[in-house]
Amino acid sequence: MSLTTILSEIDGGDDKGVEKLLQKYNTENRHTFAFDHKEENARIKFCQGLLTVLRRSDHPLCQSTCLETLRILSRDKRVLGPVATKEGILTLAGLARIHVVGHDGELLEEAQSAEEERVVVEALKCLCNVVFNSVPAQQVGTEVKLAEGLCAHLHSVSSSHHEVGLFSLRLLFLLSALRTDVRGMLRKEAGAVRLLTDILERTLDVHWVGPYEATPPKPETLPISPENNELAMEALKALFNITMSDSSNEDNDHQLRLIAGITRHLLMLKTNTEDKTEEAHSHAINLLSNLPVRCLDVLIDVPVQGGMETYGGKNVDTVQILLDFMEKRIDKVLPPLKDVKERPEIGSTVRNKLVRLMTHIDMAVKQGAAEFLFVLCKESVDNLLKYTGYGNAAGLLMARGLLAGGRGETQYSSDEDSDTEEYKSAKPFINPITGHIEHPMPNPMEEMTEEQKDYEAQKLVSMIDELSRKELIRPMGVRKDGTLAPLGEAIHECSPPPSSDSDSD
Repeated sequence: MSLTTILSEIDGGDDKGVEKLLQKYNTENRHTFAFDHKEENARIKFCQGLLTVLRRSDHPLCQSTCLETLRILSRDKRVLGPVATKEGILTLAGLARIHVVGHDGELLEEAQSAEEERVVVEALKCLCNVVFNSVPAQQVGTEVKLAEGLCAHLHSVSSSHHEVGLFSLRLLFLLSALRTDVRGMLRKEAGAVRLLTDILERTLDVHWVGPYEATPPKPETLPISPENNELAMEALKALFNITMSDSSNEDNDHQLRLIAGITRHLLMLKTNTEDKTEEAHSHAINLLSNLPVRCLDVLIDVPVQGGMETYGGKNVDTVQILLDFMEKRIDKVLPPLKDVKERPEIGSTVRNKLVRLMTHIDMAVKQGAAEFLFVLCKESVDNLLKYTGYGNAAGLLMARGLLAGGRGETQYSSDEDSDTEEYKSAKPFINPITGHIEHPMPNPMEEMTEEQKDYEAQKLVSMIDELSRKELIRPMGVRKDGTLAPLGEAIHECSPPPSSDSDSD
C-alpha cells in the first residue's frame, strides 16, 4: 500500500475513503515491526495526517481504524515527532477519555457501544507505545498530568470493560517506570497506592477476616481467571514502581500492611497454568521486596487461620511458598552440572553470564557477581569452584581469606549430594583452575633429558628471583588462615616448630 495514496486521500478530506485505505494498510502491516528507512519522512507525514483525521472525525469506526494504524507506526520511535507533542498527546488522551490538563475528555459510561469502547482501547494502546518509545512524549505526559488523569480514569472503569482497565494500568506502569518524578506524585498526590490496592482487592476477590488477614482459599477454589490475572499483574507492576520511593513514613504503614496481606493472599492462589502462576507470584514477591520489614509480620501473623506451635504460633505457609519460589530461581542460575566441556564463563546461561562478570573491570560489578554466586553456593568454596573454576573465584577467595578452602561465616542448611552422574564421571579430568575439561596438551618436557630439565628449572628460578629483587613481582604464599602473605612469611608460618627433644642423655 502506497503511503502517497493514503496521504492524498487524507488531504482530500474523504474520511470514508481514508478508512478503507487504512483498513487495507492495517491488514498488510499488522505484524510489521521493522520499517523501511527510506520512507521515514513519509511515515512522519502519515502520523501527522492521522492526527488530523482523528481531530476532525467523530465516527468511532474511522477513529479506531486510524488509531490502529497509528499504533502500528508508533513501533518506530523515529517517526513519533508529531505524536510526541502536547497537541498529539492531548488528542490521544481525549480519545481515551482521560481528563488531563488542557483537555477534558468524556468519562467512560457503562452503556458505551462496542465501537466506542474500541476507540478508547486503541487510544490507550497508542499512548502505551508512544510513551514507551519517546522521551519527549514522557515529558509532555508529565506536564499535562497524564498519570493523575489515569488514576481518575481508573476510578470510573468498571470490571466489564476489561481491556480499558488493562491498558490503563499498563500505561500507568509505563509512566511510573520511566519517570521517577511521576512516582512521587502518584504516591503523595494522586492516591495511587490506595487505588491500586482497591483494584487488587476487587480483582482477587479478597474478603477480610481480620485487619490484614484475608479469607484463605479453599481446596475447591477456582483458579484466577486469565483476565483477572492480567489485571492483577499490571496493578502489581505499577505498585512496585510507586512503592520504590521513600516508605519511611509510618503513616503509610496501614496501606502497606494491606498490600502485604493482599500479596499473601495472591501467593496462596493459582492460575490456569503453572507458568502464569509463577509469573504472578514473581510480581507479588517483587512488590514484597519494596515493603519495609516492619510491615511484613502480616505474612506470618494470621490469628484467624492460626499458626504452628513448632514456629512459635506463626503461620509459615507463605514462607514455604517463598522458599519454593527462590529454589526454582536458584536452579535456573546454578542447575546441576552435566556438561563441563566448556569454560564456566563461555555460554549464554545465567551462570555463564555471572561468571563472566566475576572478572569485570568494574570492581563493584565484579564483587557483586562473585558474592551472589558464593551465597548461592551456601558459601562453600568447593561448590563455588565447581561452578566457576579457581581462576575466576581467586579474587573473592583472597578477599574472604578462603584461598585454602572452607566456608564463609554464615550458617546454611547441610549440603546434599547434588552432583550428577555426568559430573562425577568427568570430575577427575576437570582442570580446577579453568573449571572445565581441557584437551590433552603436548608435554614440552617429554623429549628433554634430565640435565635439560634441571637447566630449565634453574633458569626459571633465576628469572623469578631477578623479577622479585627488582620488585616487579612479589612471590606470595597462603597462610594457615587462608589469607595471602609474602612467600617467606607463609613458609615460616606453615613450617613445623623445631623439636624440643635433645640428642644428649
